[in-house]
Amino acid sequence: MQYGPAVRRRKLGAELRALRARAGLTSGQAARLVGWHQSKVSRIETGRSGVKPADVRLLLDAYDVRDPELHELLVMLAGSDEDGRQHWWHAYRGLLPSTYSDFISLESQADVMRTLENSVVPGLLQTPEYAREVTQAAVGRAPGGDDALVDVLVKVRLARQDVLRSNTPLRLSVVLDEAVLRRTVGGPDVMARQLERLKEAAHLPHVRIQVLPFGVGAHVGVTGPFVIFSFTNRSDLDVVVLDHLTSSLYLERKEDLHAYSEAFDSLQVHALPPKDTLDFIAGLTDGA
Repeated sequence: MQYGPAVRRRKLGAELRALRARAGLTSGQAARLVGWHQSKVSRIETGRSGVKPADVRLLLDAYDVRDPELHELLVMLAGSDEDGRQHWWHAYRGLLPSTYSDFISLESQADVMRTLENSVVPGLLQTPEYAREVTQAAVGRAPGGDDALVDVLVKVRLARQDVLRSNTPLRLSVVLDEAVLRRTVGGPDVMARQLERLKEAAHLPHVRIQVLPFGVGAHVGVTGPFVIFSFTNRSDLDVVVLDHLTSSLYLERKEDLHAYSEAFDSLQVHALPPKDTLDFIAGLTDGA
Protein backbone atom coordinates (compact mmCIF):
# COMPACT_ATOMS: atom_id res chain seq x y z
CA MET A 1 0.00 0.00 0.00
CA GLN A 2 1.34 3.38 -1.00
CA TYR A 3 0.22 6.99 -0.89
CA GLY A 4 -1.17 8.52 -4.06
CA PRO A 5 1.86 10.37 -5.46
CA ALA A 6 4.07 7.27 -5.14
CA VAL A 7 1.45 5.14 -6.88
CA ARG A 8 1.24 7.64 -9.73
CA ARG A 9 5.02 7.60 -10.19
CA ARG A 10 5.15 3.82 -10.18
CA LYS A 11 2.27 3.47 -12.61
CA LEU A 12 3.75 6.03 -14.97
CA GLY A 13 7.22 4.49 -14.72
CA ALA A 14 5.95 0.98 -15.38
CA GLU A 15 4.02 2.12 -18.44
CA LEU A 16 6.99 4.05 -19.84
CA ARG A 17 9.23 1.02 -19.28
CA ALA A 18 6.77 -1.19 -21.19
CA LEU A 19 6.56 1.31 -24.05
CA ARG A 20 10.36 1.51 -24.25
CA ALA A 21 10.60 -2.28 -24.42
CA ARG A 22 7.91 -2.36 -27.09
CA ALA A 23 10.00 0.12 -29.11
CA GLY A 24 12.97 -2.26 -28.87
CA LEU A 25 15.17 0.19 -26.94
CA THR A 26 17.42 -0.24 -23.94
CA SER A 27 17.30 2.39 -21.23
CA GLY A 28 20.67 3.66 -22.41
CA GLN A 29 19.48 4.00 -25.99
CA ALA A 30 16.34 5.81 -24.85
CA ALA A 31 18.43 8.19 -22.77
CA ARG A 32 20.65 9.06 -25.73
CA LEU A 33 17.61 9.72 -27.93
CA VAL A 34 16.32 12.40 -25.55
CA GLY A 35 19.73 13.70 -24.42
CA TRP A 36 19.66 12.38 -20.84
CA HIS A 37 21.84 10.19 -18.69
CA GLN A 38 20.73 6.56 -18.47
CA SER A 39 20.24 6.86 -14.71
CA LYS A 40 17.43 9.41 -15.21
CA VAL A 41 15.47 6.97 -17.37
CA SER A 42 16.04 4.26 -14.76
CA ARG A 43 14.84 6.46 -11.88
CA ILE A 44 11.68 7.41 -13.80
CA GLU A 45 10.88 3.81 -14.75
CA THR A 46 11.27 2.54 -11.19
CA GLY A 47 9.24 5.39 -9.73
CA ARG A 48 12.11 6.65 -7.61
CA SER A 49 11.78 10.17 -9.01
CA GLY A 50 9.03 12.29 -10.48
CA VAL A 51 8.90 13.33 -14.11
CA LYS A 52 7.71 16.51 -15.75
CA PRO A 53 4.94 16.39 -18.37
CA ALA A 54 7.38 17.75 -20.95
CA ASP A 55 9.76 14.86 -20.25
CA VAL A 56 6.93 12.35 -20.65
CA ARG A 57 6.17 13.85 -24.06
CA LEU A 58 9.85 13.54 -25.05
CA LEU A 59 9.88 9.86 -24.15
CA LEU A 60 6.60 9.14 -25.90
CA ASP A 61 7.90 10.76 -29.06
CA ALA A 62 11.13 8.78 -28.80
CA TYR A 63 9.11 5.56 -28.46
CA ASP A 64 6.89 6.55 -31.41
CA VAL A 65 3.71 6.39 -29.33
CA ARG A 66 0.92 7.88 -31.43
CA ASP A 67 -2.18 7.02 -29.40
CA PRO A 68 -3.56 10.45 -28.29
CA GLU A 69 -5.58 8.95 -25.43
CA LEU A 70 -2.50 7.21 -24.05
CA HIS A 71 -0.55 10.47 -24.40
CA GLU A 72 -3.19 12.34 -22.40
CA LEU A 73 -3.40 9.71 -19.69
CA LEU A 74 0.34 9.40 -19.12
CA VAL A 75 0.84 13.16 -19.11
CA MET A 76 -2.02 13.36 -16.60
CA LEU A 77 -0.15 10.94 -14.34
CA ALA A 78 2.80 13.30 -14.53
CA GLY A 79 0.57 16.11 -13.28
CA SER A 80 -0.66 18.21 -16.21
CA ASP A 81 -2.60 18.27 -19.45
CA GLU A 82 -0.99 17.54 -22.81
CA ASP A 83 -0.99 21.23 -23.67
CA GLY A 84 0.45 22.28 -20.32
CA ARG A 85 -2.77 23.72 -18.89
CA GLN A 86 -3.27 23.37 -15.17
CA HIS A 87 -6.36 21.56 -13.95
CA TRP A 88 -9.06 23.54 -12.15
CA TRP A 89 -8.22 22.07 -8.75
CA HIS A 90 -4.64 23.39 -8.92
CA ALA A 91 -6.05 26.74 -7.83
CA TYR A 92 -6.69 25.11 -4.43
CA ARG A 93 -3.31 23.37 -4.22
CA GLY A 94 -2.35 25.08 -0.98
CA LEU A 95 -5.54 23.92 0.74
CA LEU A 96 -5.97 20.37 -0.56
CA PRO A 97 -3.86 17.42 0.63
CA SER A 98 -1.82 15.87 -2.19
CA THR A 99 -3.77 12.62 -1.86
CA TYR A 100 -7.04 14.50 -2.41
CA SER A 101 -5.60 16.23 -5.49
CA ASP A 102 -4.53 12.82 -6.78
CA PHE A 103 -8.03 11.49 -6.16
CA ILE A 104 -9.61 14.37 -8.11
CA SER A 105 -7.10 13.89 -10.92
CA LEU A 106 -7.93 10.19 -11.24
CA GLU A 107 -11.65 10.94 -10.99
CA SER A 108 -11.42 13.47 -13.80
CA GLN A 109 -9.65 11.05 -16.16
CA ALA A 110 -11.23 7.70 -15.27
CA ASP A 111 -13.87 6.11 -17.47
CA VAL A 112 -15.57 4.15 -14.69
CA MET A 113 -15.87 4.67 -10.94
CA ARG A 114 -17.28 2.00 -8.64
CA THR A 115 -17.80 2.88 -5.00
CA LEU A 116 -19.18 1.44 -1.80
CA GLU A 117 -20.32 3.91 0.85
CA ASN A 118 -21.29 2.89 4.38
CA SER A 119 -21.74 6.28 6.05
CA VAL A 120 -22.43 9.17 3.67
CA VAL A 121 -23.64 9.85 0.15
CA PRO A 122 -20.70 9.92 -2.33
CA GLY A 123 -19.39 13.41 -3.02
CA LEU A 124 -20.40 13.26 -6.69
CA LEU A 125 -24.06 12.93 -5.66
CA GLN A 126 -24.25 15.34 -2.74
CA THR A 127 -26.39 18.47 -2.60
CA PRO A 128 -24.66 21.68 -1.49
CA GLU A 129 -26.40 21.62 1.91
CA TYR A 130 -25.53 17.98 2.53
CA ALA A 131 -21.94 18.58 1.38
CA ARG A 132 -21.57 21.44 3.85
CA GLU A 133 -22.80 19.33 6.76
CA VAL A 134 -20.47 16.39 6.09
CA THR A 135 -17.54 18.73 5.35
CA GLN A 136 -17.97 20.51 8.66
CA ALA A 137 -18.02 17.17 10.42
CA ALA A 138 -14.98 15.89 8.50
CA VAL A 139 -12.76 18.89 9.26
CA GLY A 140 -13.80 18.84 12.89
CA ARG A 141 -15.29 22.33 12.95
CA ALA A 142 -18.38 23.48 14.73
CA PRO A 143 -20.75 25.52 12.56
CA GLY A 144 -19.26 28.99 12.17
CA GLY A 145 -15.83 27.85 13.37
CA ASP A 146 -14.01 28.15 10.05
CA ASP A 147 -16.54 28.96 7.38
CA ALA A 148 -13.89 30.06 4.86
CA LEU A 149 -12.23 26.63 4.83
CA VAL A 150 -15.56 24.83 4.69
CA ASP A 151 -16.67 27.09 1.81
CA VAL A 152 -13.60 26.16 -0.22
CA LEU A 153 -13.90 22.43 0.42
CA VAL A 154 -17.59 22.43 -0.46
CA LYS A 155 -16.86 24.40 -3.62
CA VAL A 156 -14.26 21.82 -4.64
CA ARG A 157 -16.63 18.95 -3.91
CA LEU A 158 -19.38 20.45 -6.04
CA ALA A 159 -16.97 21.26 -8.87
CA ARG A 160 -15.98 17.60 -8.97
CA GLN A 161 -19.53 16.76 -10.00
CA ASP A 162 -18.86 18.16 -13.47
CA VAL A 163 -17.45 14.73 -14.43
CA LEU A 164 -21.07 13.53 -14.52
CA ARG A 165 -22.13 16.36 -16.84
CA SER A 166 -19.37 16.29 -19.46
CA ASN A 167 -19.81 15.18 -23.08
CA THR A 168 -18.31 11.81 -22.15
CA PRO A 169 -19.41 11.52 -18.54
CA LEU A 170 -17.87 9.28 -15.93
CA ARG A 171 -19.78 6.01 -15.60
CA LEU A 172 -20.63 5.79 -11.92
CA SER A 173 -21.80 2.69 -10.05
CA VAL A 174 -22.67 3.16 -6.38
CA VAL A 175 -23.63 0.72 -3.65
CA LEU A 176 -25.04 2.50 -0.61
CA ASP A 177 -25.47 0.79 2.72
CA GLU A 178 -28.97 1.47 4.02
CA ALA A 179 -27.37 3.35 6.92
CA VAL A 180 -26.40 6.11 4.47
CA LEU A 181 -30.05 6.81 3.76
CA ARG A 182 -31.21 6.40 7.34
CA ARG A 183 -28.66 8.80 8.80
CA THR A 184 -30.25 12.24 9.03
CA VAL A 185 -27.50 14.62 7.98
CA GLY A 186 -28.31 18.30 8.55
CA GLY A 187 -31.88 17.71 9.62
CA PRO A 188 -34.99 16.42 7.82
CA ASP A 189 -35.13 19.15 5.16
CA VAL A 190 -31.50 18.71 4.09
CA MET A 191 -31.94 14.95 4.00
CA ALA A 192 -35.17 15.16 2.02
CA ARG A 193 -33.44 17.25 -0.68
CA GLN A 194 -30.55 14.80 -0.71
CA LEU A 195 -32.87 11.86 -1.27
CA GLU A 196 -34.49 13.75 -4.16
CA ARG A 197 -31.04 14.34 -5.63
CA LEU A 198 -30.30 10.61 -5.48
CA LYS A 199 -33.53 9.84 -7.31
CA GLU A 200 -32.66 12.37 -10.02
CA ALA A 201 -29.16 10.96 -10.42
CA ALA A 202 -30.46 7.40 -10.60
CA HIS A 203 -32.30 8.27 -13.83
CA LEU A 204 -29.09 9.29 -15.60
CA PRO A 205 -28.01 6.61 -18.10
CA HIS A 206 -24.42 6.61 -16.83
CA VAL A 207 -25.27 6.38 -13.12
CA ARG A 208 -26.25 3.15 -11.34
CA ILE A 209 -27.32 3.35 -7.68
CA GLN A 210 -28.12 0.33 -5.52
CA VAL A 211 -29.04 0.15 -1.85
CA LEU A 212 -27.69 -2.63 0.34
CA PRO A 213 -30.52 -3.18 2.85
CA PHE A 214 -30.00 -4.01 6.51
CA GLY A 215 -31.66 -7.36 5.85
CA VAL A 216 -28.58 -8.57 4.00
CA GLY A 217 -26.77 -8.79 7.34
CA ALA A 218 -22.99 -8.99 7.43
CA HIS A 219 -21.37 -8.48 4.04
CA VAL A 220 -17.95 -8.08 2.46
CA GLY A 221 -18.20 -4.29 2.64
CA VAL A 222 -18.43 -4.06 6.43
CA THR A 223 -14.68 -3.42 6.60
CA GLY A 224 -15.16 0.05 5.11
CA PRO A 225 -15.88 2.13 2.01
CA PHE A 226 -13.74 2.02 -1.10
CA VAL A 227 -13.50 3.40 -4.63
CA ILE A 228 -12.28 1.63 -7.77
CA PHE A 229 -11.19 3.78 -10.71
CA SER A 230 -10.99 2.08 -14.11
CA PHE A 231 -9.66 3.23 -17.48
CA THR A 232 -11.03 1.79 -20.73
CA ASN A 233 -8.48 -0.52 -22.37
CA ARG A 234 -5.88 0.44 -19.73
CA SER A 235 -6.60 -1.97 -16.87
CA ASP A 236 -2.96 -1.73 -15.77
CA LEU A 237 -3.73 1.83 -14.62
CA ASP A 238 -6.75 0.90 -12.48
CA VAL A 239 -6.50 1.80 -8.80
CA VAL A 240 -8.40 1.25 -5.54
CA VAL A 241 -8.69 4.12 -3.05
CA LEU A 242 -9.32 3.65 0.67
CA ASP A 243 -10.11 6.71 2.78
CA HIS A 244 -8.89 7.15 6.34
CA LEU A 245 -9.35 9.98 8.81
CA THR A 246 -6.08 11.77 7.96
CA SER A 247 -5.10 10.30 4.59
CA SER A 248 -6.00 8.02 1.69
CA LEU A 249 -4.33 4.79 0.60
CA TYR A 250 -4.00 3.86 -3.07
CA LEU A 251 -3.79 0.16 -3.99
CA GLU A 252 -2.43 -0.84 -7.38
CA ARG A 253 -1.43 -4.50 -7.12
CA LYS A 254 -3.35 -6.86 -9.38
CA GLU A 255 -4.27 -8.97 -6.37
CA ASP A 256 -5.84 -5.96 -4.63
CA LEU A 257 -7.71 -4.84 -7.74
CA HIS A 258 -9.06 -8.35 -8.27
CA ALA A 259 -10.15 -8.69 -4.64
CA TYR A 260 -11.96 -5.35 -4.55
CA SER A 261 -13.56 -5.88 -7.96
CA GLU A 262 -14.90 -9.24 -6.79
CA ALA A 263 -16.11 -7.63 -3.56
CA PHE A 264 -17.99 -4.93 -5.48
CA ASP A 265 -19.57 -7.51 -7.79
CA SER A 266 -20.73 -9.44 -4.73
CA LEU A 267 -22.19 -6.30 -3.16
CA GLN A 268 -24.13 -5.53 -6.34
CA VAL A 269 -25.58 -9.04 -6.35
CA HIS A 270 -26.83 -8.68 -2.77
CA ALA A 271 -28.02 -5.07 -3.13
CA LEU A 272 -31.44 -4.06 -4.40
CA PRO A 273 -31.67 -3.70 -8.19
CA PRO A 274 -31.69 -0.08 -9.43
CA LYS A 275 -35.49 0.02 -9.90
CA ASP A 276 -36.14 -1.40 -6.44
CA THR A 277 -33.62 1.05 -5.06
CA LEU A 278 -35.62 3.93 -6.53
CA ASP A 279 -38.75 2.55 -4.89
CA PHE A 280 -36.88 2.21 -1.60
CA ILE A 281 -35.68 5.83 -1.71
CA ALA A 282 -39.14 7.02 -2.72
CA GLY A 283 -40.56 5.25 0.33
CA LEU A 284 -38.10 7.09 2.58
CA THR A 285 -39.02 10.38 0.91
CA ASP A 286 -42.73 9.76 1.43
CA GLY A 287 -42.11 8.99 5.06
CA ALA A 288 -39.94 12.05 5.68
